[in-house]
Amino acid sequence: MHELSLLKNLLHKIRTIAEENNSNKVIGVKVKLGALAHISPDHFRGHFDQAVKGTIAEGAKLEVEALTDMSDPHAQEIILDSVEVAE
Repeated sequence: MHELSLLKNLLHKIRTIAEENNSNKVIGVKVKLGALAHISPDHFRGHFDQAVKGTIAEGAKLEVEALTDMSDPHAQEIILDSVEVAE
């Protein structure tokens, strides 16, 4: 269930960015998974696809980069790197 709370927070950030850009459609999302985030890119993708159903991010292209530096201060985080919105 930890993934669900992380995704809820991530989707809130995505919605906020879309609203700030006066858009009602997200077409791309890029995230970075910290080396200690305890979730694989494939596992994250599955949770993301489920979480965005019925939202402005449904159908968005998802890019996931798995980081490897365990000493990075953000190694336990899922980092929203970028959001692409429709005009």
